[in-house]
Order: sequence, then structure tokens, then C-alpha cells
Amino acid sequence: MGNLIEDLKNSVRGEVDDSSQTLEKFSRDASLFRVLPKVIVRPQSAEDIAGIVQFATERKKNGENVSITARSAGTDMSGGPLNTSIILDMTAHLNKLLELESSPLLAGQGGGYAVVEPGMYFRDFDKETKKKNVELPSYTASREICAVGGMVANDSGGEKNLKYGKTARYVEELEVVLADGQVHTLKKLEGDTLKEKLVEQSFEGELYRSVAKLLKENRSVIEKGRPHVEKNSSGYALWDIGDGVRSLNLARLMVGSQGTLGIITKIRFKLVRPQAYSSMAVFFLKDIHDLSVLVPKILAHKPDSFESYDEHTFSLAVKYFPEFATQMKAGIVSLALSFLPELWMLVTGGIPKLVLMVEFRGDTQEEALQKAKNLVAEVRTLNLHDGIRIAKNERAARKYWVIRRESFNLLRQKVRGMRAAPFIDDFVVPPLSLVDFLPKLAVILSEYDLTYTVAGHVGDGNFHIIPLIDPQRPDAKKIIDELSHKVYDLVLSYKGSISGEHNDGLVRTPYVEQMFGTEMQKLFEDVKRIFDPENIFNPGKKVGTSFAESASRLDLPI
Repeated sequence: MGNLIEDLKNSVRGEVDDSSQTLEKFSRDASLFRVLPKVIVRPQSAEDIAGIVQFATERKKNGENVSITARSAGTDMSGGPLNTSIILDMTAHLNKLLELESSPLLAGQGGGYAVVEPGMYFRDFDKETKKKNVELPSYTASREICAVGGMVANDSGGEKNLKYGKTARYVEELEVVLADGQVHTLKKLEGDTLKEKLVEQSFEGELYRSVAKLLKENRSVIEKGRPHVEKNSSGYALWDIGDGVRSLNLARLMVGSQGTLGIITKIRFKLVRPQAYSSMAVFFLKDIHDLSVLVPKILAHKPDSFESYDEHTFSLAVKYFPEFATQMKAGIVSLALSFLPELWMLVTGGIPKLVLMVEFRGDTQEEALQKAKNLVAEVRTLNLHDGIRIAKNERAARKYWVIRRESFNLLRQKVRGMRAAPFIDDFVVPPLSLVDFLPKLAVILSEYDLTYTVAGHVGDGNFHIIPLIDPQRPDAKKIIDELSHKVYDLVLSYKGSISGEHNDGLVRTPYVEQMFGTEMQKLFEDVKRIFDPENIFNPGKKVGTSFAESASRLDLPI
């Protein structure tokens, strides 16, 4: 075989870049890992990617250690788009909105569809859909910097998940380059269409037959191993792709697979027409135990969003008040005046243990406000002695959203010599168990000298804890190892998930078997072999990475 770089340059239309500066940039995402690739390719089309897959497969069969990892915006916190071989930069050329159609349905009932390439930044996609008053509601906190391909690869979700669900709900069809080096279209197949596919003598037909057989022969294992929480991005979603007899949806299997089964080149999203007006009920909890009565009461009112942040985050907002004013594009004096009720609560009752944000939306401002008022009136009868505020409209609620969305970024910027350490950043437990779970989590975290904030999607029990660590600490790896095991042991004791949104990547793949069990882990390995027999698609994610291998790639002192 010839030189990898030169042969690639002769095989693809897109740019091939192995400069040291580019390789260093692509060796990191938003995680704690560093993995240096051999080359970056910026493909111009699906056909370009098909040629790269054929190229890699041939070299792999000839004994060369070659693999391919697709990368969108590099905002992944799990090490998902890191690899030692070929990285495909999807944002360079595969970044276009190809179709956008809206329908005149009522708000909240649907809104049309969009066909888009995976490298398009969500912020740009959102601007275009909003022009037609429709949106993809599964956007994340990183909405200004992430790309839609990464959202699909991780099955991302965010603050609207409680009502609208995660990205998988909106993926209707995927164009994908599979292991045969050809472009395929995957979508849900049912009835006669599925029967025809299952007897088709082709690579795709064999793929459907193999997955259908796996589902039929392992129904009890899949049912036993499926997550007990509503929100999960870990493993392969075998429990959510049909039974292989009446229906089978391989596009759904690709969503959340982190590019380990093929390379997505085009996405068809279902869109919704959002309700235009919002109001928010805000609860300042003095006692975590109040969650036991508040959570079920709030969920019964079916809010659009149910978010939270902790006392560390609240203290941060006070400490860096001018910076939050800048984020909101507001004057310090006017913003301070708007926070006077909250400041009075601090003076009289101290910093709350937890702040709950409960947002309701409606077709009119009066409708949204009445929903918030109804909840507050009911909660007041509980006599919990917690502070309560109503933000009557979106403008009044913005200050709470800024604290919730921006606190971690501000903390990372202000604390010198520290690095974000996302390794226990995305677990899920049943919401009604939070009153027991959170105090136990606090005890575990108190054993370590760490600076951190806690924010969460209370409505579905999904919490994000991202400590800051001094990378020069000689015990940094030891802390990550110990704390990960302790936190995930606690999460799994409540039948939770190790990842609600951020996926497995390098950071959580070693824990997948612990979560799902040995039998389910074997099925995940079977799925990987069915789709990727040569192991060329993003190896070491979902399956195939041990604790030791993951730790060896941490960008920290030994």
C-alpha cells in the first residue's frame, strides 16, 4: 500500500489536511481527552464519503489500521469525535439546508419538515426554520455552537425535552454511507414494505434480516435491559426500533450511535410550530426534601420545561453579577432592580438550596400566565415556606434562563488554571427519586475538593455536574476514576442512566456493560459487527474501550 495521505488526496474531491496545527485542533472536543488523528478530510458530498469508506475498507482488509470518524462542530463532551486515524470535517462543505416546508397546522401540533446536511450549525438552521415559524425543539444548551449532525449522532435533548422529547423523535429519514461504501436511505419500514426489504438480495436486505433476527431471538433480553428512565443516550436503542416483524426502523438505530454504524450525510427532520408566549413559575427551595411533594405536583400541571440550578450556581450569579448583565445586554442598575425580590429573599432566608424553573407556553400571553398562576396557587396551599416568583412573560424570565444556561461557561472563564472536567455530566434518575438521590450525591461530592455547579432537567431527572479540575493535580486521574465509579454506582442503584443526552464516547463506554448487563452488552457488540464488520466506523465508542484505555487518553498528568 502507498502513503495514506497521498493516496487519500488522489481518492477524494475534498481537501486533505495533515498539518500539525489542524491535527492538534481536531485532537480535542469539549471533553477531557486528547487523541491525535493522522489526517483531516473535508468531504464535498456523500459520494466523496462513499469513496473514503471504500478506501478505508480496502486498506483495513490489507492489514492497515485505518478507521473513519465523522465530526460536526466538536462540542461533544464525551470524546465521541476523537480518533487516531481519519477524521471527516462535516462542517466544511456538508452544511446546507436543502429543503424546508411548513404546514398551516395549529401551534404545538406540527409544522412541516426540513432536509439538511449534518455539518450545518444549529444556530443557522434555527434562523431559517424560524422564518417559517417552525423549529426543531430538541436543541441543546450549546445551540449557538453545535451542528445538527452531532445532535443526531448523540440523540441530543435540552430544556424542551419534557414536552417535545429528544432528537430521535424528529428524525424521519437518514441518508447514510454504510460499510459497503454505498449511499443508503434509512427510515421506518412497516407491513409489506418491510417484508419486501427482508427478502431483498442486497447488502441492505441482509442488514435488515440480521437486525430483525437479533430482535426476534432476544426480545426478553432487550426488554429486561431497556432503560427504566424516559431519557437515555447510552447504548444502541434496540428497544425503540420495532420488532423486526411488523416494523423496523434502522434510522432510529443510527440516531444516538455516535457514528459507529455508518456516516450520516443527510437528515430529514420533522418540525413543530411552537407556541409563541410563555410564563414561568420560579421556586426557591430552602429544603431539598420539598422536592418530594413539589415534583409530582409540578409534573401534574404538564409544563413545557422544568429546569433547575443549585446554590453554587446562584452564588456564582451574585459573585459575577456584572458579567450576567453583559450576557443579557442589560444595564447593571436595571438588572439589579429586576432582581430586588430575589435579593430580599437572600437577605431574609439565605441562598436557596435549589431553584426550580417551571415554564408554560400558550397561544396567548394570558393563557401561558394563567397556567403558571394555577400551579403557584396550588403550591401555596402546601405551606412549604419556600420563595415563589412568577415571571409573567418571556422577557421577565430571561434572567433565570441566562443563569441556568451561562453559569458554567462563566465559571470556566473566571477560575484561572482550571479545566472543565465533564465525566459525571449527564446522568438520569427517576424524577420522583430526586429527594433521596440528591443528598446522597452531595455526600459523595463533598469527599473531594472540587469546584462545580449543578444544573438539571428536573422534569426528567437529568442532571449535569461538571467540576473544574486543576490539570496539574497529581491525583486528577484518581479523582476522575473514583468519583465516576461512585456516582454511577449510585445512579444505577436507582435504575437510572449514565447518559441522558451527551452519549457514551470515550468517557462512558467503559460503564455501558455495568448499566445494561452482560447479555445486552453482547447484543450491542453484535449490532456493531452487523453494521461494521471491519470496525472502521469510529471504533472504541459504545463498545470496545476499557477503563484503562479511556484513562490513557485523558489529557492530564500521569
